[in-house]
Amino acid sequence: MRIVCISDTHDRHEEIAVPNGDVLVHSGDLTMTGSPATVVRAFAWLSALPHETVIFVPGNHDFAFERDPAFAEALAARFPRVQILVDAGTTVGGLRVYGSPYQPWFHSWAFNFAKGEAGEREAQERWALIPDDTSILITHGPVRGILDRTSRGEHVGCRQLAARIEALESLRLHVCGHIHEGYGTQRRGNVSYVNASSCDLAYQPRQAPIVVDLAP
Repeated sequence: MRIVCISDTHDRHEEIAVPNGDVLVHSGDLTMTGSPATVVRAFAWLSALPHETVIFVPGNHDFAFERDPAFAEALAARFPRVQILVDAGTTVGGLRVYGSPYQPWFHSWAFNFAKGEAGEREAQERWALIPDDTSILITHGPVRGILDRTSRGEHVGCRQLAARIEALESLRLHVCGHIHEGYGTQRRGNVSYVNASSCDLAYQPRQAPIVVDLAP
């Protein structure tokens, strides 16, 4: 099964050459402002892609999904080819997939945990929802210490997500974005980590989609 990973396209999606594959994963920040109009335009593009399965997890710029759940429901009905995962799962090629848009506090954007210890507790509760048999995990933000280093040299990923992943014995792939300069791949044990941020730090779509092949 060929999985094509993109993220953080920020309204520049039509400038991205998306390779063919079985599954297209977009791990958030489809837009810059998250307005309904920009989301609809981007979803029309996602829906037209040739991949058999298209999965989208919102990001911190995609405000419409946090502010108006009814809009997200209407969007799903209008574009049924795109599966929207907000603390929800699906099955692809016999593998359990789970997606969540949340990340540690980040400049008052969407889907933030609170600051400090309260946020750590929120994160622990949120990640406990991930099913134990998850094989593919899609989150907008990275885990702490893996593909999460900013241009200032700071690691800003989620500690609680890293702890939860350690307990997921079936996990084979984690896809994220959010930290544009963290773009790339890493392998830790049995898990392939992908930061698929398509835009670079200057919000230019210069970072190519990342392709992962998984045996079903």
